Amino acid sequence: MRLAPLRRLLTVLAVLPALTAPLLAQSTLDRAEQSLRAEVARRRDDQVRYLETLVNIPSGSLNVAGVRAVGRVVMATLDSLGFEAKWVDVAPSMKRAGHLVATHAGKAGSPRILLIGHLDTVFEGPNQRFERADTLAKGAGTGDMKGGDVIILYALKALEATGRLKDLNLTVVMTGDEELPGEPLGAARAALIEAARGCDLALAFEGGSRTQATIGRRSASHWTLKVEGQQAHSSGVFRVGYGAIYEAARILDEFRRELASEENLTYNPGTIVGGEQVTYDTTTLTGTTAGKTNIIAPVTWVQGDLRAMDEGQIARAQAKMREIVGRNLKGTTATITFSEGYPPMAVTKGSERILGFYSGASEALGYGTLTASDPARRGAGDLSFVAPFLDGVEGLGALGNGAHSPNESVSLPALVMQTERAAVLLHRLGKEKAERFKRVPAM
Repeated sequence: MRLAPLRRLLTVLAVLPALTAPLLAQSTLDRAEQSLRAEVARRRDDQVRYLETLVNIPSGSLNVAGVRAVGRVVMATLDSLGFEAKWVDVAPSMKRAGHLVATHAGKAGSPRILLIGHLDTVFEGPNQRFERADTLAKGAGTGDMKGGDVIILYALKALEATGRLKDLNLTVVMTGDEELPGEPLGAARAALIEAARGCDLALAFEGGSRTQATIGRRSASHWTLKVEGQQAHSSGVFRVGYGAIYEAARILDEFRRELASEENLTYNPGTIVGGEQVTYDTTTLTGTTAGKTNIIAPVTWVQGDLRAMDEGQIARAQAKMREIVGRNLKGTTATITFSEGYPPMAVTKGSERILGFYSGASEALGYGTLTASDPARRGAGDLSFVAPFLDGVEGLGALGNGAHSPNESVSLPALVMQTERAAVLLHRLGKEKAERFKRVPAM
C-alpha cells in the first residue's frame, strides 16, 4: 500500500516530458530558428543600407515615377529570391502608380500567406532624405512604411539563406497609394483583394510595437454635409431663418451629443466653410469664403470622417446622422452624403490564433509576449480590405516616431527584432496545415 503513491508519482514524472515537449518547442527556438536569427543579424548593416536606398527615392502617393522606381528595387529583390513578380497598373484616371504583386510557390498543403506592404509615403522631397543619428534614422517612409517593407524582404532573405523559403506559399502585395488611395476604392484595391481570395491568412507590416499587434481595426469613410439657408439682413436672423452656419452648428452638436454612447464610434468634422459666397472642392478639401457680418449666411460645407467597428455600427451611425440632418431649423435645408471607405476589420478567433503564433515567436526570441492593441487606437490600413475574406494580424512593421510628419524616424535596432519575429513566425506558420487557418463561416 505504501508503494502506490510512489508508483503514481513515478508514472507522472515519466509522462511529464511528453506533455511538456510541445510547449517547450513553442517557447524556445529550434535549430532552424536559431539559424534564422543568425542570418538576420548577419544582414543587419545591409538592411539599413537597403532602407536608405528606398528612402532616398522620393515616392509620395502622387509621385507615379517615384513609386514605380521604389517598386523596381523591391521587385528585383523578390525576383532574386525566386518570386514571380509583376506590376499591376491602375486606371490612368486615378493618377496613381499601381501595385507590386509577387508570388512564391511552396509545399502543397501548407498555408498560403499574404504579406502586405506599401511603397508610397506621405511626405517627400530634398529635406526628407535618409539621415542616420546613432540608433535612429530619419526620412520619409523610414517607419511608414519602407521600414516595414525591408522587414518583409530581410525576413525572406533569412528564410532563403537557411533553406526554409522553398516550402513557403507566399504572396507579397505592396500597394502604391496606401497613404492617398485612388478612387473608386474598390478598383484601387482590386489587386489586393484578388490576392487575398487566393490566400489563407494575412500579415501586414505597418508600424509595429514591442508589446502589441493589431487584430481588429475600425472602418474609415468620409461624409460631406451641405447646408443652405435663406439669405437676408442679419437683423432678421431667427425671425426670417437661422441661416446655414447656425444650422451646421446645430447638426454637428447633435452628432456629438446623440451618437456619443456608441463605443468605438467616432465622427470628426475636418473642414468647414460657410458664408455668403463659398467655393469648396470635396476632393482636395479646399475652399474659400466671403461675406459680411450683417448677412445671414446662405451656404455652409462640412467634410469629415466616420470610423466604426462593424458594418452594423456604420449603418446605425449613418441612419442617425441622416435623421439629425433632417431636423432643419427654420429657413434652412441640409443634405449629407457618405463615401465609399475602408471596411472594418472585426476581431475573429482566427486572428487571435495567428496572434498566438506571433506572440509565441516573440517569446521564443526573448522579446516577450504580444497582446492585441485597442482597435480604436489605430487608423485604417490595407489589411482592412482583405479582412472580409481571411484572418490576419497587423503591426509587424518598424518601430518609430513621427509618422505622417516631416519628423518621421525609425529605430534601427528594432528593425532586427521585427525581422527576427517575422522570419520565425513565417517558419512556424509554414509548418502548419492550411486547413488550420480556414475561416469558419459565421452562423
